[in-house]
Amino acid sequence: MDAYPFSHFPPVCNAPAKTGLIIPLQTEPLNVALFRTDADFDWLYPEHFQLISAKQWTPLAIARKAAEFLAESGAKVLDIGSGIGKFCLTGAFFYPEATFYGVEQRHELHHYAKIAKNYTQLENAYFIHSNITQINFKEFDHFYFFNAFYENIDRENAIDDTIETSYSLYVYYTEYLLAALKEVKPGTRLVTYQCLDEALQINFKLVWTSEDSLLRMWIKE
Repeated sequence: MDAYPFSHFPPVCNAPAKTGLIIPLQTEPLNVALFRTDADFDWLYPEHFQLISAKQWTPLAIARKAAEFLAESGAKVLDIGSGIGKFCLTGAFFYPEATFYGVEQRHELHHYAKIAKNYTQLENAYFIHSNITQINFKEFDHFYFFNAFYENIDRENAIDDTIETSYSLYVYYTEYLLAALKEVKPGTRLVTYQCLDEALQINFKLVWTSEDSLLRMWIKE
């Protein structure tokens, strides 16, 4: 059994204080509270994941913006390297008309993503424990990618020690992803965060970029 080292959110009082009266407390819906700020969302996870949140997981505002672009009605959206599931859960909460899938090779991260899904009861989010080379990209309509392969060359900010640091692995996974995306149908949407300018090489047209150029939206021509 998994136990979270956190207490429940305190109830929110929506009535003004009146001396001598007992004021009824009104609790905010849990999912509304969880998706309000990054700190609130991090409450779902153990402390060691909270401590690396700013570096390793997509900020809520970025996830929501990216999901808005990808969440066409009925679309199946794949997060490539989904970690603890933050992007998928954010997309599933704000855009219930689409279904969000996350693929993650680390068992621990996949495990906690599934726990978070069960806790939030978001039925349009699913998590796959697998390497991306085992995924059929043609089964999905749109894609999100937050530089998941950089961990293969970044020893300083590694999530843990289970992934080998190797530049050749970084190149291999990047080339594999580009080859897979090259085969998807025209009109496929892709959002990249902090990565993958190479999308231009496989006939994806850049249609929007953030002011800092970190978040980019693409459509396959």
